[in-house]
Amino acid sequence: MDRLTAMQVFTEVATSGSFSAAADKLDMSRAMVTRYVAELEQWLNARLLQRTTRSVTLTDAGEHCLRRSQQMLALMQDVEEETASTEGALRGQLRLTCSMSLGYAQMAAAITDFLALHPQLKIDLDVSEGSLNLVEKRIDLAIRISSEPDPMLVSRPLARCDSLLVASPAYLAQHGVPQAPAELARHRCLSYANFGKSVWQLERMGETAKVSVTSHFSANEATTLLQAALAGGGIALQPTYLANPLLRSGQLQVVLPEWSLPAMTIHALYPSRRHLSPAVRALLDFLVGRFAGVAW
Repeated sequence: MDRLTAMQVFTEVATSGSFSAAADKLDMSRAMVTRYVAELEQWLNARLLQRTTRSVTLTDAGEHCLRRSQQMLALMQDVEEETASTEGALRGQLRLTCSMSLGYAQMAAAITDFLALHPQLKIDLDVSEGSLNLVEKRIDLAIRISSEPDPMLVSRPLARCDSLLVASPAYLAQHGVPQAPAELARHRCLSYANFGKSVWQLERMGETAKVSVTSHFSANEATTLLQAALAGGGIALQPTYLANPLLRSGQLQVVLPEWSLPAMTIHALYPSRRHLSPAVRALLDFLVGRFAGVAW
C-alpha cells in the first residue's frame, strides 16, 4: 500500500465528510477510496471513521491520524517543491482561497498567467466568502479584502481596494439621481449581509456622512449585488475592480461621484513566514508585481 496516498485519501474523506466527494476530488472510484481507507485502518490497527448511511465522522484515533496525515502531506509537498526549485522549475500543487467577486474579476486571469510561466504547477482555488482555517484546510494562500486583516496570519498587501455607489441608468431614470448622501435613505439599496447592511459612510473633503439606508435586497457576495444593480434593482456599493468595466460600457452609472467610500486593502494572507515554499513565494511576488499601481 502507498501509505502517503492512503493518507491523502483519508484526509480528503475526513475533510469533505464523504467518500463520494473524496473520490470526485481525487479522480478515483469510490471503491478505491474505500480500499485505501480500509488498508490505512488495518495498518494502524484502529478505526478512523464512523460511517452511517448519511455521514462520515472521525473517531478519536481518526482525529489524531488526520492531524499527522496533514503534517506528512504538507512536508512531502515541501520536499517536492524544494527539490523541483533546485532544478529551476516549480511544481506541485498550491491551494488558494479568495472571494467570488475577486476570483471572477481578477484572480482567474492572474492565476492563468502565472501557470503559463510555471506549467508544472497546479492550483486549486477555493472561492469562499467566509474565513477559513488555513492550516486545517491546507490552504497555502488566502487573498482577502479587509481594513483589518487577521492578526494571527502573516499579511502582505497587494493592492488598494476602492468602492463606488452604482446603479443602472434605467433605475436612475425611474427613481431619480441622488444629489446628496441623505437622499439615499429614500432609494432602494442593495447591501452586504455581512457588513454595512444598514449604514453607509461617505466622505468628501474632510466631511463625513453616515446614512441609514433601507436594504430591499442584501447578499453576502458582491457579484450577486452587481447583477441586481444591472437589472435595475437599486443602488449598490461595489468594488471598482468589479464595477469599472460596466461603468465604461455605460451599463452602470456612478452615484454621488464627488463622495468617496472608505478604502480597504487586498491582502495575501498565509500562516507563517517559516517554511514558505518557493512556489508560494513566486506567486506572492507575481501578484505584487501584477497588482502594483493598477487603476481599477
